[in-house]
Amino acid sequence: MFPTIINTTVQPFKATAFHNGDFRDVSDADLKGKWSVVMFYPADFTFVCPTELGDLADHYAQLQEMGVEVYSVSTDTHFTHKAWHDSSETINKIQFPMIGDPTGTIARNFGVMIEEDGLALRGTFVINPEGEIKVAELHDLGIGRSAKELVRKVQAAQYVAEHDGEVCPAAWQPGEETLSPSLDLVGKI
Repeated sequence: MFPTIINTTVQPFKATAFHNGDFRDVSDADLKGKWSVVMFYPADFTFVCPTELGDLADHYAQLQEMGVEVYSVSTDTHFTHKAWHDSSETINKIQFPMIGDPTGTIARNFGVMIEEDGLALRGTFVINPEGEIKVAELHDLGIGRSAKELVRKVQAAQYVAEHDGEVCPAAWQPGEETLSPSLDLVGKI
C-alpha cells in the first residue's frame, strides 16, 4: 500500500539552488510562512522536462501574485542547473529557484526517488505556510504536467484553508460555488 504524504510536514533538508544567476542555500525553513510548490523532474538536458519547466515559468508571475514560491528539484547539481539555464532559451526564462539534489535526499523525503535510476519521478507538491503538504501529484516519466491545472489546485487549496467548513468540488474555479459538507447534502449531489 502506498502511504500518504498528505498533511505531513516537509522533512528537514538543506541544498543549493541556482536562482537568478547565483547559487544560494535553500532549506525546509524556506518553505514555511508562505505557500510553496515543490516540483520534481527527472533530469536537466532532457525532453519533457524543459516543456514542463517552461510552462511553469510562464505561470510563475501568477503564482507569485497568489503568494506562492516555486522550487524545481532534480537530482542534478546546481552547477548543471546553471549550465542548462545558460544554454536553453526555454530554461533561461525560469525565475524560480532550481534546487540541486545530487544525493537524492529531498527526492527520498518526498517519496519520488527512482533508486535504480538515481532520478526523481515527476512529482508536484503544494505546501501550506505551516509546511504541510496539501496536494501531491505523481506522474510517470513520459507524462508531462500542466501549470494551468497546478494554479487551479493551489487556488483551491488556498480557498479551503481560508474558508473553514467549505470544500471545492471537481474542476472548481475561483468565484464558483463551493460545498459545505452536511447531512443534508448526502445523496443529493
